[in-house]
Amino acid sequence: MKRDIKDSVYQLAMILIGIVMVFPILYALSLSFMRPDSILSSQPKLISKDFYFQNYVKEVTTTLLGRYTVNSFIVAGISSLFRLLIASMAAFAFAFFEFPLKKVLFALTLSTLMIPPDVLVVTNYITVSNMGLLNTYAGMCTVYLVSAMNIFLFRQHFLSFSKDLKEAAHIDGCGNVRFYTRILIPTSKPIMVTVFISSFISVWNQYLWPMVITNRDEMRTVQVGVAMLKFPEGTAYGPLMAGAVIALLPTVLLFILFQKKIVGGMLTGSVKG
Repeated sequence: MKRDIKDSVYQLAMILIGIVMVFPILYALSLSFMRPDSILSSQPKLISKDFYFQNYVKEVTTTLLGRYTVNSFIVAGISSLFRLLIASMAAFAFAFFEFPLKKVLFALTLSTLMIPPDVLVVTNYITVSNMGLLNTYAGMCTVYLVSAMNIFLFRQHFLSFSKDLKEAAHIDGCGNVRFYTRILIPTSKPIMVTVFISSFISVWNQYLWPMVITNRDEMRTVQVGVAMLKFPEGTAYGPLMAGAVIALLPTVLLFILFQKKIVGGMLTGSVKG
């Protein structure tokens, strides 16, 4: 009985926390469908009485939101694919090969998780600037190509395979590349989906680095572009909220559609240490 009460209290607390976290998003969604006079009225309204779609029409037709969205898809897509490739190859080496200082190198790789990305912004900017990659997709993608967490997840998954499997494949004439492409990758779809989607969402939501690396409006990502939107009549809260909702929509849809695969991939990557 006490355990049931404790579980009920815990679930109620989680629901309340969830409502608090989701409320700003729901309020932004509500504002995006409100008329300007309703948004600025003396009596705040939480729910719009009618659906005023002109905020979305104005956002799409009078700004570069479409270009911002395309830029974000390009940067997030390319970065996620490279993360997938690099993380799986590095994890393959850490899981199946023996070489000097392997544990030390893996520990150094994981130690990079303790370094806040913002600390490296200036150094990364100087490096990318010297390479002539300012205002380019390559410059924006450079800092997102490798993730220690993704390497860790792939390594944990690969450790669930017996090394005898690799030795047997090698005896049958299956080289390292073929073993990687024909055996490991086809059987690692859950973890691959997890890494790709989590990487895509993470890069999509980045704000600081894309803002620093770009000074041309047409090269900005959607997160930066929405934050810098300007309208002739001043602060147009409705279109701004509409832009924020559009920027948030792809990541929300990805999470909803692939939630089970993401959780399954995370569990798969934690089977063996």
